[in-house]
Amino acid sequence: MDVVFKALADPTRRLILDRLFEESGQTLGRLCERLEMTRQAVSKHLAVLEHASLVSTTRRGREKLHYLNPVPIQEIHERWISKYEEPRLRALTALRTALEEPDD
Repeated sequence: MDVVFKALADPTRRLILDRLFEESGQTLGRLCERLEMTRQAVSKHLAVLEHASLVSTTRRGREKLHYLNPVPIQEIHERWISKYEEPRLRALTALRTALEEPDD
């Protein structure tokens, strides 16, 4: 998971993931247009994202298409975020129940 956190720590890489979320299956050229970055810079960021399994690729002829892989992010959610949501949701449910009880 460390490699995923490291990949997500960079705002440019998060922006690339956002762009792939909006439109998955983009070529390097298309990503460069939408990010206004050089091919080399985008390529380096994509290499880090691929190493973290956040981006997967396939070849279509001469083109290499990049796809968002949300599985590592879901694993982070399950491991780190969801356990912190549960107590808060219980508290909100208790508050709602208390507020909805009729006054005696």
